[in-house]
Amino acid sequence: MKKLMTVVLIGTTMGWGARAKAQANPPQESVQHMISDRDLDLLRKDLRSKRKQVIALNLSLTDAEATKFWPIYDQYISELVLINDKKFGLMQDYADNWGKLTDEQSLLFIRQWLDADIAIAHLRQKYVPVVSKVLDGKKSATFFQLDRRIAMMLELQVSSQMPLVQAQEQ
Repeated sequence: MKKLMTVVLIGTTMGWGARAKAQANPPQESVQHMISDRDLDLLRKDLRSKRKQVIALNLSLTDAEATKFWPIYDQYISELVLINDKKFGLMQDYADNWGKLTDEQSLLFIRQWLDADIAIAHLRQKYVPVVSKVLDGKKSATFFQLDRRIAMMLELQVSSQMPLVQAQEQ
């Protein structure tokens, strides 16, 4: 499991590392995009694929369970992508405006970031009964543990590379 989680993190680091370094010392004008929207889209698709691989390798499913579970998983991920699209848009806006954020914009950013976190928690709550209809309690719980672990690692990787709001004044 650790090796697979490392693969996920390496993929994230490769995509965000160069851009975050540019953001750490932004020019006084606007931050130049270090990664294109197309590249970001490809990176996100790759991460979704790796996420599915990690779950598949760590969630022991029978053929019958897999037949029922994976379509539900795909629907869950499609809903998660919509939330994450908003979150990535928020991060993009943050990067584009870092260095010139007002107090009000800073508070709006953090409120929207938290709203995205809440939306993800609500999505998981929505899917617990759906998943538990096709998997027993232990396998359902294992799926959500894996999902949260992966999400937290990705969140940590991305968040730790975003410069702090207060640093823009230094």
